[in-house]
Amino acid sequence: MTNATNLAAPAEIVFLFDCDNTLLDNDRVQFDLQTHLAQEFGEANRDRYWQIFEALRVELGYADYLGALQRYRLGAMNDPRLLQMSAFLVDYPFADRLYPGALDVLARFGAWGPTVILSDGDVVFQPRKIQRSGLWDAVEGRVLIYIHKEKMLDDLQLRYPARHYVMVDDKLRILAAMKSVMGEKLSTVFPRQGHYALDAGEVAAYPEADFTVECIGELDRVVGFRDGVIVW
Repeated sequence: MTNATNLAAPAEIVFLFDCDNTLLDNDRVQFDLQTHLAQEFGEANRDRYWQIFEALRVELGYADYLGALQRYRLGAMNDPRLLQMSAFLVDYPFADRLYPGALDVLARFGAWGPTVILSDGDVVFQPRKIQRSGLWDAVEGRVLIYIHKEKMLDDLQLRYPARHYVMVDDKLRILAAMKSVMGEKLSTVFPRQGHYALDAGEVAAYPEADFTVECIGELDRVVGFRDGVIVW
């Protein structure tokens, strides 16, 4: 899914933000979902759903909560509680799971250049998450959702042309892949939050980002950018 907005001329700088575990605590969302499933459907059904979810993630390359629910349904066609499970997902209070300072960081960076949500995901649940969390409005609708965002950099640069980009993401794998394509045109920022960022093996497998912070809220201390370099 992509927002069709195009800038008339290249901006000096465009700020790109991942959503899950960068601006929004998706680990907590998953924990809440697992807890809900265990309470309402039992631990065996929780585990079955999560096995389907993880298998689908490997198959698709992104998390598909509703797609996993559809597959789960194939083995539980007569269970009316499935309607309640979908309601839990669709109506989840995502705004309560924003990391402290996330909206402040978007507002601060937005004073220096366009802010864009650059995310992976499906075309139903991921947009709703971004909308209900308040992130959609915070970036004035500049939202791009791909299957593999690191493979869509030409499209990204066409839609939001700029002389320089800054990408904030909790996955060093994504930052390294984007840097290998965009080179010095891209500055990378790695917030060490979420299970990927705290996995020592995952972190050791990729080059360091240009900048590392312990949490997204630390970026509220940034006072500006000069030639793609953060000024604190």
